[in-house]
Amino acid sequence: MNGPLRIIKMAELVLEQVKRPLSAYEIWEEGKKLGLADKVKHTGKTPWASLGAQIYVDIRDNPNTLFYQPSKRPAKFYLKIYQKEGIIIDTSEKGLQEREKSPNFLERDLHPLLCRFVNLNPHFKCQVKTVYHELSTNPKKGYNEWLHPDIVGVYFPFEDYRDVTLKIQKSLSLSSIKLFSFELKRDLNFGNLRLSYFQAVSNSSWANEGYLVVLKMDNDPQLLEEIQRLNNSFGIGLIKLNPENVDESEIIFQSRVNNEFDWDTIDRLVENNSNFRDFMQDVVEDIQLGKIKGTYDPFMNDDELVSFVKEKHII
Repeated sequence: MNGPLRIIKMAELVLEQVKRPLSAYEIWEEGKKLGLADKVKHTGKTPWASLGAQIYVDIRDNPNTLFYQPSKRPAKFYLKIYQKEGIIIDTSEKGLQEREKSPNFLERDLHPLLCRFVNLNPHFKCQVKTVYHELSTNPKKGYNEWLHPDIVGVYFPFEDYRDVTLKIQKSLSLSSIKLFSFELKRDLNFGNLRLSYFQAVSNSSWANEGYLVVLKMDNDPQLLEEIQRLNNSFGIGLIKLNPENVDESEIIFQSRVNNEFDWDTIDRLVENNSNFRDFMQDVVEDIQLGKIKGTYDPFMNDDELVSFVKEKHII
């Protein structure tokens, strides 16, 4: 992202990532964790006070405001788009207490879990890279959310096939290399299923396989039936993460394999996002070298992962 970031834009980006109401102070603190606060030009020792004031004014004076205030004591802010999705905010004292008990980790905190799973799972055996939406050049509301997956991955056959087999593939202009797209969500239920699923559909059109990845999902047979129907129609797979033993995460529905790349979308992603551009450059160079040398997301060992999920209160 070039140039300074407006403080109210930072609030929008934070609430898009966290997907729960926050106070102005909490928005600022989450912005610091995401590395967005450093991009904001601000003065004074209490930038969250300026942030709160700007959101108040925007809600009061801007008929097209993206924000609304679901509670006054404590004052919390949220995005209208999630209100329209049918998310009801309980502002009663009991409701506030219940929300305090709810998990406060970010969807992005799930990336190391998925990275470990797809690196070791025999179906994927892939290298992955996180795509940071906030680094994209197109500022239009919603554009990046429906263009970029959260994580991209690549499978190289270097360790699975002998050199002569790889040479035969090359001489025949064939390849066993696969590209993957992953969209992560903390929770999946009937309330957010269609939005989450079709976001994964939109973000995965360029890849060989696309997956919606969730940590928790309602234990409802009808929900699984609806996901299966969507999977049959649109081909996006479903992975359920197991935070207590990541290696035992499940591929509940397999992605349909797409053997044709969507080069127009790949070109848009390369132009729009530096993370995706670096990923594709590494893929190209590793194919030419015939070995994995690119800069991909590292995956944690058992002890590191146990410490991480406890520190983030994922379990």
